[in-house]
Amino acid sequence: MSKILLTIKNLKKSYIRIDGSITLFDNFNLQIKEGELVALVGPSGSGKSSLLHIMALLDDPSKGEIKIDKIETKNLSDVQKDKLRRDFISIIFQDNNLLTDFTAIENVMMPLIIRNEEKKTVFKKAEKILKSLKIHNRTNHFPKELSGGEQQRVAIARALIAETKLILADEPTGNLDFKTSREIFSLFLKLKKMNKTIIFATHNRELANRADYKLFISDGNIKRVNAR
Repeated sequence: MSKILLTIKNLKKSYIRIDGSITLFDNFNLQIKEGELVALVGPSGSGKSSLLHIMALLDDPSKGEIKIDKIETKNLSDVQKDKLRRDFISIIFQDNNLLTDFTAIENVMMPLIIRNEEKKTVFKKAEKILKSLKIHNRTNHFPKELSGGEQQRVAIARALIAETKLILADEPTGNLDFKTSREIFSLFLKLKKMNKTIIFATHNRELANRADYKLFISDGNIKRVNAR
């Protein structure tokens, strides 16, 4: 039986605005197992990115609890959250979030360099992943020299090299063409077979329907929907 990796209990997220408060979701409960591939869907502005940021411990919920690998995160310090992210979570940001002063391969190497792994070994791992994403010819280019799709592939490579249990992706194929999007999703399927848990926000209906199930966010509610 698969182990529970992520537990969300009574989660609420609200924002205070000049014209009043807005609640993205309330009283949300969920358990996600190791090896599950979950699509997060819903209209723009519904809270998909906010939910991913809360799962990634980059934002705090207004109410509720999150456990990652049985670790209660509510009262963790910023240092403890950083360590938990480094050890358990990889994030693929919608805007790529690449380090502009570092080359593509240096960006990919960064998660393992931070862990103080041996540089030559890390370089070989990064090269292998960049080859698998068909961007090896851009290894020594800086982010500003890459197209949006190429930057996205570098960001995905950076997430994959960390080999964490949980991968959170915000529109990971948003800047990619149809063929490359399918190739990226095939990588997600391989990671699933390795018992990695992937939660990805997407507007791509085809990819969402290939997930194990969907979480649909709309009008402050989150519902689990079986994928077709």
